[in-house]
Amino acid sequence: MNQSTSQFTGQHLAIIMDGNGRWATRRGWPRSAGHRAGAEAVRRVISAAADRGIGVLTLFAFSGDNWQRPAREVETLMNLFRRFLRREAAQCARHGIRLNVIGRRDRLGLPLNSAIDAAERQTRSGTRLLVRVAVDYSARDSIVAAAREGGPVDREDFARRLGAVSHGLAGVPDVDLLIRTGGERRLSDFLLWESAYAELYFSGVMWPDFGAAELDLALQDFAARERRFGRVDMGRAG
Repeated sequence: MNQSTSQFTGQHLAIIMDGNGRWATRRGWPRSAGHRAGAEAVRRVISAAADRGIGVLTLFAFSGDNWQRPAREVETLMNLFRRFLRREAAQCARHGIRLNVIGRRDRLGLPLNSAIDAAERQTRSGTRLLVRVAVDYSARDSIVAAAREGGPVDREDFARRLGAVSHGLAGVPDVDLLIRTGGERRLSDFLLWESAYAELYFSGVMWPDFGAAELDLALQDFAARERRFGRVDMGRAG
């Protein structure tokens, strides 16, 4: 994909949506119930992000390593992704929200790939918010694939190459704020290149319970931080 995303001028917010399974297990429910509740949280957060002027929202839904989970859980997740895309594409299109699925697609199967293609086509005119859903995504694998393209490149060229190998739209800015829910404190192979100067925010809230109020807490914390990108603030040298 090589279409420009320059119209998405707000901040780039990335979220590792963690805690679905533990949320369900603590209630004595199957993990699949947590994933279904997590899909509802996705809807809430997309709506909240659009209302708050976020330009790009990247959601980590399924990593390349998640194929190691039990086959039944993987099947449940793939079915959820497909149903979510089919149900939400029209709603997103009505509200000016564009969808883009990043990551590998060769292991997803025809039904899910068809849903991805349809959702991306249906929402491609959206300019209010770009929502990127990372499915079968590995930052390290994407970096290796981009490096294999060969030839000398600078950082900007490599970033374009990196986006292309993951089916990402061109021109997406680096991550400003990366949130991880569920209490864990690691990046888990998510947007490693794009998060070089991202501010990190770790929430103890499980993803199914995450909503506008929790998002506002993260954004308030982010607003209070000083971002220098390697520079020195001469007024506060040190």
